[in-house]
Amino acid sequence: MILSGLCFIVVNFFVKVLGGGPDQTLFPGLQAYPAHELVLGRSVVSFVISLAIIKQRKLPVFGVNKKWLIIRGVAGTIALTIFFYTIQYLPLAIATTVQYLAPIFTVIFAIVFLKEKVKKLQWAFIIMAFLGVVMIGLDKLMAISPEAEDISYFWLGMGILSAVFSGIAYTAIVKLKPTDAPITIVFYFPMIAIPFMVILCLFEFTMPQGIEWFIILIIGIFTQFAQVLLTKAFHEGSASTISPFQYLGAIYAFSLGTFVFNETLSLIVNIGIVIVVSSVVINAFIRRS
Repeated sequence: MILSGLCFIVVNFFVKVLGGGPDQTLFPGLQAYPAHELVLGRSVVSFVISLAIIKQRKLPVFGVNKKWLIIRGVAGTIALTIFFYTIQYLPLAIATTVQYLAPIFTVIFAIVFLKEKVKKLQWAFIIMAFLGVVMIGLDKLMAISPEAEDISYFWLGMGILSAVFSGIAYTAIVKLKPTDAPITIVFYFPMIAIPFMVILCLFEFTMPQGIEWFIILIIGIFTQFAQVLLTKAFHEGSASTISPFQYLGAIYAFSLGTFVFNETLSLIVNIGIVIVVSSVVINAFIRRS
């Protein structure tokens, strides 16, 4: 799970760079890319790698529990596409933190689909997590800091929607644990994503040039590593035990945004981020107990 988080932060870094294009200064001369094209590039790399591994291991290409594999693929595609857009339009720390509401939605979906029981104390921390997001939004509403203009309510809302679909995808991973191998679960994402992203690219597409091909390849390879490691972690251990380690990614994102992209956040936003991450981590430990 820790390795998965490190791989994801590499992906998020390069998505932020390519999304910024000429507006970023780390790699001068880059073109700006729409999020759906980056999802397409990542999906093509993942599709080739996953299919090769499935063939080598002689696993059924289309898996066993096709219903939940399709749900995982569709939900994952929607979640990642929206998340890539939020990375481009929100400070990295905020986009990542809002995405970490996914386990909260996973708890809710687990009640509905997996018939899990939730303690009253868990609901308290679920509410706290959403209050943390409200605090992030308050910075713009009250114009507390000059950086408040970097926060878009629309993309904040879309980030929450991304977390909802991520929660569905995580629930599907747990549901698929007894029937399908991690690589099969990962494979369904690019298999479903590629056709949809190709359609979107017909309306907006940037032809990669030079080093941009290499950066897109890095995004694809590291996303593959991240997804396989994440899925394998959920397969090998208890979700409630390993989930807290996922939130080390919030620290990575905050550090990256601050020291690499020079993003400055107000005190109230930082407090909101701490509340969200703390609430989700405590909730995970309560589930474990």
